[in-house]
Formats: sequence, C-alpha cells, structure tokens
Amino acid sequence: MSKQKNALLFEGMVSVRAVIESGSRRIERLFYDQNRAKTHKSELAWLGHRADELGFEIELRRAEDIDEMTEGASHGGVCAVCGERPLFPVSEGDIIDGGFYLLLEGIEDPYNFGFAVRSAYAAGADGIILPERNWMDSAGTVCRSSAGTSERVPMYTLPERGLAAIFKGKGYRVAAAEADGSAEMWDADLSRPLLLVIGGEKRGISRAVLDECDLRVSIPYGREFNGALSAASASAVLCFEVMRQNR
Repeated sequence: MSKQKNALLFEGMVSVRAVIESGSRRIERLFYDQNRAKTHKSELAWLGHRADELGFEIELRRAEDIDEMTEGASHGGVCAVCGERPLFPVSEGDIIDGGFYLLLEGIEDPYNFGFAVRSAYAAGADGIILPERNWMDSAGTVCRSSAGTSERVPMYTLPERGLAAIFKGKGYRVAAAEADGSAEMWDADLSRPLLLVIGGEKRGISRAVLDECDLRVSIPYGREFNGALSAASASAVLCFEVMRQNR
C-alpha cells in the first residue's frame, strides 16, 4: 500500500479500537509496527484475539512502511484498512424516547466534522443525523479527529419523509442554531426530547431543514464579533448547554 490517503485507512490505536469495539464496519487488514510488537505484547495479543474472532489479518511491518501509508504522525505504529460503514435513513424505530440527537449540515472540513461529533458524543447525544452529502467518505480522518467517537455513536442519514414526520412524530422539538436566533441558548428551552441542528460556517442550514424547525437559538458572544464560531465550537457550546439544562 502506498501513501494514497486511503479514506478507509484508520490510523492509531484509538481509532482501531473504536472500530473493533463498536462493530461499525469490517476490518480487512491491520498493520502493526514490528518494533512496537516487541514492547506492546499485551496490546498485540488483544488485537490477535479480536482478529481471530472477526476474521482479519495482522501484518507486522517496518515503521517506515507504516509512515509511508498513513497521513498523520500520530498513528503510533497501528493502522487498519476497513470496509464501508452502511448508513440508512433514520426511522421512528431508531429514535429513543426522550433522547437528544444532533443534525450536522454544510460542514466544509472533515476535521471540523470530526471535532463536532466528538463534542456531541461527550455531551451525551444519542445519535448523529447526516445529510446525504457528508464527510463519512473520509471516515479515517473523521475517526481520528473525533477520537474514535464517530464509530461509536449511532449515525443515520436524513429521513426521506422529513424531520417533522419522524422526530416530531416521536414528540421531539427541532432547534436550529442561528446567529440571529430568536432566543439566546440559556433562555431557550433545550429540554429533551430534542433534535439540535447545526450548520457549517459557509453553507449553513438548508432552507428545507430550517422550515421544519420549531425554534432558532443563538450563542451569545462576550464582545462585538461579526464572525461565526466553527461548527465544532458551536457544537461543543450548544451540546453541553443541552446537557446542562437536562442534568
């Protein structure tokens, strides 16, 4: 394998462990630094047991070979080629009662997307809803930037019947993050069950989704500021405000 930036190459033990423990996708081959094998025998033994259970191969390689096939410098001598993760439109049967879900739209960068997923997972989101155009075709990068959480959290695509028919049918309210939102986040009712919608800095939230939202909520700034927070920062702030209000 050459340095071709394989989108389904998962780098680092955190990412590989997340794939294995979540069962989100199949591992086809796992590459392990032969020098690391001498100093991390228990880790390699654990991987060997999982390989036997799940049916993938472990190949010991030189550190230089792994450096050549990976994108970053934080792989720690471990990477795995994986299969696609199937994503399906969310249905009423997927949505838990009294839950909290995050819909991410219009994010331009896979790292920003991964950081947003990490914040949502840490704040207790029960699932992530994605538009048809999303960053899961760069799953290895997303997994690394999300510290493995993109493989651990349930993910679905937008329902064909629309948000109202699915989420509102389950008693959810839909809140959109908007700079000119009608309520600042600490004055808005963000109690569960809730679907929170966050858009990217450039493309934002689509009109079709905005039209189905029950309320629009803004993040107040501490000074005059004409810019916008990144989607990752907005996700962190708003998801933890949801957690605070529902604590």
